[in-house]
Amino acid sequence: MINVENLNKWFGSKRAVNNVSFNVNKGEVLGFLGPNGAGKSTTMRMITGYIPADEGKITVGGFDIDEDPVKAKSLMGYLPENAPAYGDMTVTAFLRFIASLRGVSGSERTIAVERVIETCFLQAVRHQPIETLSKGFLHRTCFAQSIIHDPEVLILDEPTDGLDPNQKHEVRNLIKRMSERKAIILSTHILEEVDAVCSKVIIINNGKLVADGLPAELKKRSAMADSVIVKLNNVKYADISSRLEGIDGVDSVMCLSENEHSCETRVIPKKTDGNYQNGLAEKVYHEASDADWEICELKTDEGRLDDVFRSITTTDDR
Repeated sequence: MINVENLNKWFGSKRAVNNVSFNVNKGEVLGFLGPNGAGKSTTMRMITGYIPADEGKITVGGFDIDEDPVKAKSLMGYLPENAPAYGDMTVTAFLRFIASLRGVSGSERTIAVERVIETCFLQAVRHQPIETLSKGFLHRTCFAQSIIHDPEVLILDEPTDGLDPNQKHEVRNLIKRMSERKAIILSTHILEEVDAVCSKVIIINNGKLVADGLPAELKKRSAMADSVIVKLNNVKYADISSRLEGIDGVDSVMCLSENEHSCETRVIPKKTDGNYQNGLAEKVYHEASDADWEICELKTDEGRLDDVFRSITTTDDR
């Protein structure tokens, strides 16, 4: 549904987007990550046709954004960061206006407005002027306008910005439900949001695409991926480390916490031992059992996106 090929954008002498390519299919939610100034919003604005690309090609639903902009844009819903709205309009009037711009009229417009008011939990403020809304309700109103025509493609820039934890949960569930029949790009700084809703991830830094893959694949690049966390009762760290460091394939053992009753440690595998990590938890379990230690907790760390994000976006040569 979305195909981006060799996209480039300059602002003066600054190259904001540098030869970026990716695609998003129907049924996928692409998490679009990067530090501030990396080129995320610029890329999304080019996909929506808000600003032109200097080089490259963008198609949406098979339509070229330069050659068939109206057809391409008709398939899209767009929630920009700090989305604008008309402050003197009520929520309902604004949504009716946007529906009309999107070609939805008559009884279909009424149905569409009621649908998005219910979907985005706007019933309590539907008759309020937009200028009187809280940041959370304003953001939900702008989210509602992006889906009022039930688009096949959604471009969402920070869709949960300004929402409280309950509202964030509601929006994430909404995105997951919609993803079954739409292609969605979601830009966010909240990495837990990627875990919650995204089926694939790309990371952009200094305008370049520096990582692309499934969330689970990127987590494997974390320094802590495949390490084992074990919490033992009534055992000292010194005894634990001296024994567990002797396991074949273990690089090191580190203490996470220790008190008079228990000790929690992380067992880090040697990354060069390609097929060993998958069995490390079992080996730690057997070693602890042989030592007659009381195991309180034992788990394998799948890795963390925040570790990977920091390591990729703070490397000097990026």
